[in-house]
Amino acid sequence: MKYDFSDLPIGGDKKASHLRFLHCAKLGFLRHAISTEEGGHDDNFLTLIRTHQQLGQYCLDSGLILSLNAHLWGTVFPLINYGSDEQRRRWLPRLLSGEIIAGHAITEPLAGSDVKALTTTATLTEKGFVLKGCKRFITNAPIAKILIVYAQLEHKLTAFLVKRNDEKVLFTDDYSVAACASATMGEVILDNCLIPLDRQIGKIGAGALMIQSALELERAFIFAGISGIMEWQLKTVIKYSRERQIKAQPLGQNQAVSHKIAEMKLRLDTINLWLRECANLKIQKKRISLVSAETKLYASEAFLQSSLDAVQIMGAIGLLESQKMNRLIHDAVASRLFSGASEIQKNIISALLGTGEGYKGQQKQ
Repeated sequence: MKYDFSDLPIGGDKKASHLRFLHCAKLGFLRHAISTEEGGHDDNFLTLIRTHQQLGQYCLDSGLILSLNAHLWGTVFPLINYGSDEQRRRWLPRLLSGEIIAGHAITEPLAGSDVKALTTTATLTEKGFVLKGCKRFITNAPIAKILIVYAQLEHKLTAFLVKRNDEKVLFTDDYSVAACASATMGEVILDNCLIPLDRQIGKIGAGALMIQSALELERAFIFAGISGIMEWQLKTVIKYSRERQIKAQPLGQNQAVSHKIAEMKLRLDTINLWLRECANLKIQKKRISLVSAETKLYASEAFLQSSLDAVQIMGAIGLLESQKMNRLIHDAVASRLFSGASEIQKNIISALLGTGEGYKGQQKQ
């Protein structure tokens, strides 16, 4: 499927981020790898990868890519996989149309990758669940209407759907970061927030499994869009190396430069191979615990190195404030952290191979 992104709104503020998201939703961008029964295109993850690559190459906006992925893997797919029939009927049409922007709230001020350390609590009462706690660095928080929030219910991690207009809850734009700026991050403050009983997603205690499932999908496919950005990086550097003259010869004829470009190409092609491997396993309905961690680890490190190489080749021009190449370095650094830092991916890989700690009891993929 080929998209026309030519009317994609521009700008770097929260309003523009919201409009870009809505524009993609209007095009049907959020409906890939989802059945027609659920409101999707009834295609597969390979098509999803190709469309995300198109977007990345056109918009060069890591923040928009992060925002769309947080919506899909943080809320849409958890509802498809764990939501009740009524919850899917109620929320999916509006999530897929873009009427509602969403995400998931996991990270806390003192807890991130270690979900056992999450301290946000949920208490069952006659009127519903009372949630208390704070979530931080939550993608889409400033523009989201709903978030899946993970909290301890009876000391068991459980998922809840929280609306922006629920009483005693705040979705703020505090603690936003410089990297992936258009993704609009923020804080979620739950001050004894009361939500109805029908907003629990999945069973009591299913939260850890839901987080694992959501992050595996995010790790597997978030770099589809970024690989489109890396395709642009490569083409831009090749063009520059042909046009820039050093001692009456193209810069690209310098072996040190040509080798960097060759390595950029190799990294990009390797990422695309990993992406296709994840997609094929999902099509075959096989687990992706190992390959998603490998994809995330390799792709995030590759994105950073290729971004540094691109600026090194272009010199001071690549560092101009107006240059997208300069901003991509910040985004690439952030990519080593979101969806679990590179060190976490190494822990997952080693555990699934039967060494190290974490993810105990999982079988080798």
